[in-house]
Amino acid sequence: MDAAGGSRNPLPRPCHVLVLLNPRGGKGKALQLFWSHVQPLLVQADVSFTLMLTERRNHARELVRTEDLRRWDALVVMSGDGLIHEVVNGLMERPDWETAIQKPLCSLPAGSGNAVAASLNHYAGYEQVTNEDLLTNCTQLLCRRLLAPMDLLSLQTACGQRLFSVLSLAWGFIADVDLESEKFRRLGEMRFALGTCLRLAALRTYRGSLAYLPAETPASRGAPTPTRAPQGPADTHVVPLEQPVPPHWTVVPEQDFVLVLALLHSHLASELFTAPMGRCSAGAMHLFYVRAGVSRATLLRLFLAMEKGRHMEYHCPHLVYVPVVAFRLEPKDGKGVFAVDGELLISGAVQGQVLPNYFWMVSGCRESPPSLKLQPSPRRRSQQRPPPAESR
Repeated sequence: MDAAGGSRNPLPRPCHVLVLLNPRGGKGKALQLFWSHVQPLLVQADVSFTLMLTERRNHARELVRTEDLRRWDALVVMSGDGLIHEVVNGLMERPDWETAIQKPLCSLPAGSGNAVAASLNHYAGYEQVTNEDLLTNCTQLLCRRLLAPMDLLSLQTACGQRLFSVLSLAWGFIADVDLESEKFRRLGEMRFALGTCLRLAALRTYRGSLAYLPAETPASRGAPTPTRAPQGPADTHVVPLEQPVPPHWTVVPEQDFVLVLALLHSHLASELFTAPMGRCSAGAMHLFYVRAGVSRATLLRLFLAMEKGRHMEYHCPHLVYVPVVAFRLEPKDGKGVFAVDGELLISGAVQGQVLPNYFWMVSGCRESPPSLKLQPSPRRRSQQRPPPAESR
């Protein structure tokens, strides 16, 4: 189901929004930045607001789970990517989730990662900026009131948990950096640079198996029976985790990885232009993985080049990229620590699929990417080495 498919009128003028702000996010200056950079622009644009400060982890999730959403024209999230993750999952946990997830969202960056805001900034045609400049750009998008549909990543874990991602799932190097640098939160985005250096000094590998449904050859004539959860949309491309993946999936042989990353958007942080190959079609996501054997120096060069989106130009043989519709990742050495939108997830195995055009966000344009057209593919492919086509 394309819950947010089609077009939608802009936010009304005047409009009233609920601002959920994490005062401890990033460098701890979100509240100060709201009054100095956001509030004056909202007043000029005839956007009134009610401000709520979050007090603990999952507070926003609890608030939106019970809030009367009819009071607001949009929910504005001012923090990092983790708070948007909370809000979306809170909306999807409501009894009226199908209606609740239609409430427009807006991302105002005031955290450490700010990848969703950076991606929206990129889609709007702005140059890559950070900090107060990025906050100003995203506030101006809110003042313009345009809405665009966004994809959502539906995730299932081996323990039966169902959750949703607005940005990414990472395993290995990126997840380690994200989670281990949490203690440097007061450094803002510099925490990721420091965390990268520390993890490079003690580079790890992770044994696992990976399978995915490629975006361009994804569907068999006999599609799997949709995997249904007690609440929420059915997953139409995946089967239960205890079953083998469908025969038309690509299977990467069990091996040692340095990282695996499933990414919905262009940026992984405001200065990490991770997917410069362009926005995926609606219903698809970017899948990157780095196989063991890459040197520390090469990995460092890749991450330094990623600031300007030039890492793919190195044609690193250990780095594989493919657009996919769904994936399954199974750690084999007990290292099942994942980062979902920057938040910790511990699980033995995880699979996910994209829900196309599933919710609305304030954006610089009203159009979504073209919808994915699925073509038949008759058999499973076992991947011994990344084919040249995967580098497109």
